[in-house]
Amino acid sequence: MTVTTTRLNPDEITSLVSERDIRFIRLWFTDILGHLKAFSINATELEDAFEGGMGFDGSSITGFNPIEESDMIAMPDPGTFATLPWRPAEQGVARMFCDIQTPERTPYEGDPRYVLRRALERAEALGFDHFFVGPELEYFYFRDSKSTEVLDEGGYFDLTALDAGTDLRRETVLALEQLGIHTEYTHHEVGPSQHEIDMRYADALKMADDCMTYRITVKEYAMKYGLHATFMPKPLFGKNGSGMHTHQSLFRDEKNAFFDAEDQYFLSDVGKAFIAGQLRHAREICSIFAQWVNSYKRLVPGYEAPVYAAWSRRNRSALVRVPLYHPGKERATRMELRCPDPACNPYLTFAVLLQAGLEGIEHGYELPEPMEKNLYHLSPDERRRLGIEQLPETLGEAIELTAESELVLRTLGEHMFNRYIEIKRQEWDDYRVQVTPWELDRYLPVL
Repeated sequence: MTVTTTRLNPDEITSLVSERDIRFIRLWFTDILGHLKAFSINATELEDAFEGGMGFDGSSITGFNPIEESDMIAMPDPGTFATLPWRPAEQGVARMFCDIQTPERTPYEGDPRYVLRRALERAEALGFDHFFVGPELEYFYFRDSKSTEVLDEGGYFDLTALDAGTDLRRETVLALEQLGIHTEYTHHEVGPSQHEIDMRYADALKMADDCMTYRITVKEYAMKYGLHATFMPKPLFGKNGSGMHTHQSLFRDEKNAFFDAEDQYFLSDVGKAFIAGQLRHAREICSIFAQWVNSYKRLVPGYEAPVYAAWSRRNRSALVRVPLYHPGKERATRMELRCPDPACNPYLTFAVLLQAGLEGIEHGYELPEPMEKNLYHLSPDERRRLGIEQLPETLGEAIELTAESELVLRTLGEHMFNRYIEIKRQEWDDYRVQVTPWELDRYLPVL
């Protein structure tokens, strides 16, 4: 099936839809938590959609306005047009991401895409042409959505009969490429039935769209095989969780603003300050890049998920890793933040990461020395003496730090900030009052 992945204008899209007998266009956007939302329009409505957007009731979308001010307009972004490879080729289905507007035609402040656009405008005002992001989303395949029965007992990079997901991954990669997403690596991950497909880095807004597309594509092809794919951060006790290691760099005048040939770490002052900003603000933005109760079952010492706010070049127990520089690869100079998980809202995550980094640049934050020793082997006193902070241990702790964060308030805007805090406090309260099987097993026989 031929799929268009080049950026088209509205007239070209309208012609293409007619030529290929595409009958339905799905308009995609996300709610505050990063769940993909969509409604379909008939292809005959496409010109109207480009001209004035399509109205919908936003009152039932999590984090959007209440019913008394619920009218919303979905304005399709023609640069995101693609046909869906898992739908029939005849009378097919395409999709476009949308920017959400108010009836007054202003950007809706509760739209996560708009939050990221605002952050990118700040970077542009500071002279940066690109904020490149390369996330690595891990996930699990299970037999169904009601259990955690794995398909294999394979491990990292296994390519044997143990890796029952090889064909499924292959089909998923081909579908992603049809959708305009360039993939670099695909492999079995550390956990049983755990997988990773790495997308090539891109500008942050495109990459946030690509993350949403990636997640739904992985799930659609798992369903095709009668299986369930999950991006839940920690579905299996005692096994590695799923992370979203996030590579980041800023470019100015088409040159990597993080690179300095004269520095011992080949990092510019801009790169150092950007990293320092993310380290300093990591605790208060943690509830954005690790936004679920389950996220904090992954962020525990001893696994691959780092919890200590330090940076390193080789040491993967640190929050930030700066991959070693290779001569002639100046464009590849970047930082890798290792604590986000793949169930986050990518628009909000990339926005807070960028804003934290820009804060470091604007205010000249000092980057501490790298920590090349295993941070898990340090005692709490040693970590305190070195000034190394730890990420919050629960969503409850994380959301209260976010609630006090002026940086997150500025990033999200007042409407979304208040709604996010409210939703996450409620999630923590709902979890906190549960009586779990662990408690019954441990206490019922003896108390």
